Amino acid sequence: MSSTLLLAVVCVVVGVITTLAMRSYLITGLDDRLDALADHSMAPRSCDLGPRDTELPYLTAFGVPDGTVGVARSGGEVREAGMVAGGGAVLEPSARQQAVLSSVHADGHHYTLILPGLGAYRVKTVHADTHTGPVTVTTALPFDYVDRTVSRLVAVEAVVTAGGLLLAAIAAAVIIGYNLRPLNRVSATATRVSCQPLDHGEVTALERVPAADAGPGTEVGRVAAALNRLLGHVEGALEARYATETRMRRFLADASHELRTPLASIAGYAQLLRRDTADGTSDSPEDIGPRTAFALRRIESGIVRMSALVEDLLLLARLDAGRPLDREDVGLGSLVADAVHDAHAAAPGHRWLIELPDDPVHITGDPDRLHQAVSNLLANARVHTPPGTTVTAAVVRLDGQALIRVTDDGPGIPAALLLRVFERFARGDASRSRAAGSSGLGLAIVTAVAAAHHGRADVTSEPGRTVFTVALPLGPVRDQPPPSGKTPST
Repeated sequence: MSSTLLLAVVCVVVGVITTLAMRSYLITGLDDRLDALADHSMAPRSCDLGPRDTELPYLTAFGVPDGTVGVARSGGEVREAGMVAGGGAVLEPSARQQAVLSSVHADGHHYTLILPGLGAYRVKTVHADTHTGPVTVTTALPFDYVDRTVSRLVAVEAVVTAGGLLLAAIAAAVIIGYNLRPLNRVSATATRVSCQPLDHGEVTALERVPAADAGPGTEVGRVAAALNRLLGHVEGALEARYATETRMRRFLADASHELRTPLASIAGYAQLLRRDTADGTSDSPEDIGPRTAFALRRIESGIVRMSALVEDLLLLARLDAGRPLDREDVGLGSLVADAVHDAHAAAPGHRWLIELPDDPVHITGDPDRLHQAVSNLLANARVHTPPGTTVTAAVVRLDGQALIRVTDDGPGIPAALLLRVFERFARGDASRSRAAGSSGLGLAIVTAVAAAHHGRADVTSEPGRTVFTVALPLGPVRDQPPPSGKTPST
């Protein structure tokens, strides 16, 4: 398009210059003929000019074009006037036409003027001498020949230019389209690669530009070769990243599994020690020394928290590995109601509300994992909001999805934390009150469980309103595992 526009501009400029040059050339030729007629009119006369009983002799000469007008004046009066008509006849111009011609200065210059009823004329006035005295002769040639010729030239230029531009545009489209086909294939390859899910999971071999389009002999080939090299570097980096993630997940799974046994042993020995008394005959806690009782309480509390952390890590590792979920019909209304009752028992100082639709909402999924996700959302609201906060758990059916929403009117989540609230080990700061410790894995489990059910978890927050939403498909869970290692963006 740009090349066609540039060519059109060039054609217009050339046409304008050609037209102006042709018009100037035609006017010069007309002036030459006018000079010849004016010189002929200056030839000495052999007789006196009578009162319109003579003629302008050069008007009847051979080769004088039709429409030529001549006026001879003597003593300020028109003595002769004639106009060459068709067939060589000489007619008398009108009085207005004679008056216009008589007004031209006798300076020998060429002028262009309009004769009433005749149009544009090229005019020249000279002095002629007769034996009776000087005579002023004005000669005029019609200008329409120049206008007609220029108009025909402009029409021809317009047709030729339009045809040339059309042919040039077609040729450019064909040639450029042919030359750009390799570039289109390179673009298509880059587009297909950009549509691959490269942010999570195992990355298969990335598509490359065909070798036929990646030759070094053309600019497109060099671009294609550079793109292939770039894709090779990206593929290597993604493989290294996936290998690191795989090792980390395996490490977390193995470490979590191995820690379960010693934690269970420590818990058992702590209980055994608590039952042991100073004399070995009483299991009353009062028989244990205060320092020992305090140490036991701290040990048991640490074991509980560490066991929960290990279980959370093990669950995340299993979800990352794509372990298959239990598949059964789950009623979200009863599941959410049970989780809210549990939360109320744990935090009676909060105000707990349930909003359920009139029609039951059922999905196919793992009830234990879904219950844990809802419980984590409620626990998050309980831990990070002060007593008296209203927490509402709702189930909504919307656009083919089942939505679980947990809303609280607490202080909200800081903007800096909101972007990474679903990340693992993400912790809030002092702007959200904390009544108890947190491992930072609760919301990571929520988003992992949602992803395992091919759903998503989102959050919006402002002071006085925080809404966590888990969207789950109403249809059955697909058999293929969800993308591993993916943490949905909030």
